[in-house]
Amino acid sequence: MNISGISSYGAYGTALRSSEGDLSTIADSSPGYSASVSLNGKLSDADKTLVRELQQRDRTVRTHEQAHLAAASGISVSGPSYDFQTGPDGQRYAIGGSVDIDVSPARTPQETVEKARTIQRAALAPAEPSGPDMAVAARARQMELQALAEEAQQQQQQGKVDQTYQQASATPAPNTLGNAIDTRA
Repeated sequence: MNISGISSYGAYGTALRSSEGDLSTIADSSPGYSASVSLNGKLSDADKTLVRELQQRDRTVRTHEQAHLAAASGISVSGPSYDFQTGPDGQRYAIGGSVDIDVSPARTPQETVEKARTIQRAALAPAEPSGPDMAVAARARQMELQALAEEAQQQQQQGKVDQTYQQASATPAPNTLGNAIDTRA
């Protein structure tokens, strides 16, 4: 699992095989739909079934990745990228994909908490989050907890500074006691 992105490739398992048993998977980062390649002859029933399965998987993958992208407001690095498989009809179908997101800590602990929560929402946005999606959400939760701990520590330190300042300003300086001269006489 690449923590720099949300990948659902693992959710879709292995690539499908055509009726001849060959496996043709093409990795591509373009979000466009598949290019048409004309084939001579008609498809067998098994190939037609495979094409329907690939079409369904393509729709599922694209919907899944779009859910990630929609929930990753402000933290997505790019649009979805897809892994393609060429079907027996010559079309390329998305069988997996990912959305790269920025998972670096923000400037302050509070901003990091908000960012971690956005990462969690993005990872869990699809109707059926994959294993890698769950792992990203778990890492984002750890990031959130660490930022909350840092924020609490900063607040505790600030409280000590404030308390010390209040005590110092409430006590008069020892050298100034009794040094006042009344000039109204």
